[in-house]
Amino acid sequence: MRVITQREFRNNSAAVMDAVEAGETYHVTRNGIEVAEVRPISHKRRLTAEELVERHRRLPQVDYARMRQEADEFFGTEDRIDDEDDAGGPGHG
Repeated sequence: MRVITQREFRNNSAAVMDAVEAGETYHVTRNGIEVAEVRPISHKRRLTAEELVERHRRLPQVDYARMRQEADEFFGTEDRIDDEDDAGGPGHG
């Protein structure tokens, strides 16, 4: 990341934009204070529905009973608002 003044940005905008296109990031100052960031746009590829389903399929299974037990041990059970036997996770109970 490079820091440049507003004047440098104005006078060298083509060179700055070439550097940004190549991956460089700039912070632009006005009166010595950083006021802007000029950086490349992220061109992340979007996932297809099939890729999203596959990633979800590979996530680890959640043990809802264990998660409830750990939460109860940490927070206590005095102020719980759900049923005591509803430790089966979403769609259970």
